Amino acid sequence: MSLLKNVGTIGGLTMVSRVFGFVRDVMLARVLGAGGVADAWQLAFQLPNIFRRLFAEGAFASAFVPLFNRHMKEGDDWSDAERFASQVLAVLLPILVVFGALMMLAMPWVLQAFASDELRADGQNWELAVTMGRIAFPYLLFMSLATLVGATLNSLSRFGAAAAAPILLNICLISALAWGALQSDSEATRQSTGLFLSVAVSVSGLLQLLWLGYWMRKAGFHIRLARPRITGDVKQLGILILPAVFGAGVYQISRFIDLFFLGQLPEGSITYLAMADRWNQLPLGIIGIALGTAILPALSRHVSRDEGDEAQRLQSNAVELAMLLTLPSAVALFITGSAFTRVFFVGGAFTLEDALVTGTVVSGLVIGLPAYVLVKVLTPNFFARKDTRTPVYTAAASLVVTVALNIYLVPRIGVLALAVAGSIGAWVNVALLYAILNRRGFFRLQSMILWRLARIALSALAMGVVLWFAMPYGEGLFTGSALERAGAIIGIMLVGLVSFVLAAAALRVLDKATVLRLMRRQT
Repeated sequence: MSLLKNVGTIGGLTMVSRVFGFVRDVMLARVLGAGGVADAWQLAFQLPNIFRRLFAEGAFASAFVPLFNRHMKEGDDWSDAERFASQVLAVLLPILVVFGALMMLAMPWVLQAFASDELRADGQNWELAVTMGRIAFPYLLFMSLATLVGATLNSLSRFGAAAAAPILLNICLISALAWGALQSDSEATRQSTGLFLSVAVSVSGLLQLLWLGYWMRKAGFHIRLARPRITGDVKQLGILILPAVFGAGVYQISRFIDLFFLGQLPEGSITYLAMADRWNQLPLGIIGIALGTAILPALSRHVSRDEGDEAQRLQSNAVELAMLLTLPSAVALFITGSAFTRVFFVGGAFTLEDALVTGTVVSGLVIGLPAYVLVKVLTPNFFARKDTRTPVYTAAASLVVTVALNIYLVPRIGVLALAVAGSIGAWVNVALLYAILNRRGFFRLQSMILWRLARIALSALAMGVVLWFAMPYGEGLFTGSALERAGAIIGIMLVGLVSFVLAAAALRVLDKATVLRLMRRQT
């Protein structure tokens, strides 16, 4: 399959999931508002979700896929790969059960490290946060096992099932929120809704595991539960995972840092950041995760066959496609972020002031959006070579910059500092990753690609100038009636789209040769 087709499959289904997630967050804003129960829910949900992204989707998948591909043989002989996957499951399951049980027992002390002073002082909502955290934490167990199955399916070039699985999470959460929306607007209703949300999280994890298991069996691949044994292959996987936690999961580690600093900020800050991150996650998930997922198996095959030119071509195509899709999104969200938060979030328990603060945080986050995507695109080049150590060093440098900026900026500009510091840290990570790849001769941006990237940036900049002058015309409509809001946001989106397309056409960003190159089938 071509890179464009793989990314289209993964990105398309991810977009459906992100749209459901967006509906979920709109309902969260209206039903729970900002502060109190909303902060308690965000804290309870963030813990298993960050661990999932950090260890399961990040470190585990990055280390597992290259090793798994080594066990794949030509044709339909999957016995060696099935044996390896079964050995991994046998060791992974008891580790997850013990870790989950310990975290649930220690939940009050774990949350103490990240909760704000207001939440800790609010006895009722504090107890609610601990209860919700315990109910939601089994989600990590189910999703870690689901990641094993999903990584197996991706390695078999069956990307659709894993990309569609997160839709089930959002459907479960929307169902819980729909119940809350139908009840009277009261603190008791919000607390009951929070508990239903926690149950929905764990149920969704189980449903995703069953969904992926069905498609794996349909593909003819079987993973069996065996007695745990630390075989040579399992030991090698463990050695690769430890540094990959940092290399592939820098974004999630920064989220833990964010939680720590959020505990020092006023009530509502954790909700502002979570709501703003939805707009950042939309393109990041559709583009960055889709590209990273699509190129890792192909890069692993090219590297194992010593096909350096093919690996270079694939990496160049991924970088170009990432910037073509990401730069316009980042520029548009930087300028129109507050418009989107006002149109979609204001109402119910979420005030205009809440939306304006959230919009400001969106602008800070999307400064780093291209960098977050490029990290997803560049790190597979290391993982394909079974090098999970080098990204540790780049991630460590990025985190040092992020923490230093947080210490300096948080007392001065509040929650916005977390967005800006994370964005700058991500760009540091990208610069270091590319410099090392370039120095080792693994990847170098050719002048032709650099000229294309420059034209993409100029097209996005031209669109940004047009949006800057167009925004004042919609100011009075962004918080008007439903019809006025819809008209204003559709108008802004059309202005941005048309201006980018015209600028891209004038600068010949996409021509026939480029499209054919991106659609070239992977051998």
